Amino acid sequence: MKPPKSLTEAQLGQVLVAPAVLVICAIAFFPVLAASWLSLHEYNLKYPYLGQPFVGLGNYINMLSDGRFLNSVKVTTIFAGSSVAVELVLGMAIALLINREFKGRGIVRASVLVPWALTTVVMARMWAWIYNSEYGIFNAILKELGIIHQYIPWVADASFALWAAVGADTWKTTPFMALLLLAGLQTIPGELYEAAMVDGANAWRRFWLITVPLMRPTILVALLFRTLDAARVFDLLFVLTGGGPGFSTESLSIYTYRSLSVNLDFGYGSALSVATFLYVMLISFVYIKVLGASASR
Repeated sequence: MKPPKSLTEAQLGQVLVAPAVLVICAIAFFPVLAASWLSLHEYNLKYPYLGQPFVGLGNYINMLSDGRFLNSVKVTTIFAGSSVAVELVLGMAIALLINREFKGRGIVRASVLVPWALTTVVMARMWAWIYNSEYGIFNAILKELGIIHQYIPWVADASFALWAAVGADTWKTTPFMALLLLAGLQTIPGELYEAAMVDGANAWRRFWLITVPLMRPTILVALLFRTLDAARVFDLLFVLTGGGPGFSTESLSIYTYRSLSVNLDFGYGSALSVATFLYVMLISFVYIKVLGASASR
């Protein structure tokens, strides 16, 4: 297509993509802007006669003194930090294993991906039975090994429920982490390892001096994807523990859902939605600024 004489080729390209950019911006930012505007109002469908008075930052000020909100931030942070850290270590170990040549490697690779293929709701129900305090296989194995002497209600005890959820999430999403890291491992030239072996470097030095530096961009992407996903956790905790016992596993997403859909408090629920958005954006900023700068060196 030949551009009109009044437009350069670059300007014509900008004009042609402008409608698509406007649609994407509308889809991506309109819900955020609408929730932000609603969060500045007191709006509860249980009390429609009160209307929608403008309260400014009142919902956000209330949020800072809301112990349940602070607890949900703590739960979300512990869940995301713990599960992603364990998944990174296990995922790297699995990626290093299946990157090697050995008989039956194809079957091992396919088997590793099975947990990732399950939907989160199905997986959460499965782990609820595994953790069952009377019939759960997890208790049976631990008792058989002599680690415990009586069955423990893992998801009904506030001391264990969050860690039980971290274990279930680690089981499901470690294969995804391993898959991303495996893709990064396969981009490292084998000649580097051969040269290091000739120089007498042992396996640990080859991993630390070759694998880790060259894998930094891949590790950044894997950490970013998984942390953002874990910070928005809803379905796993909702099905496995229901956010309990008490509020011990109530994440930001579950608290936001209950404020909006159960309490019908659209004003405060929207403020929680915006807080969740800012929480996830802060994680992205830290990863890109801190780890991204390190990876680009």
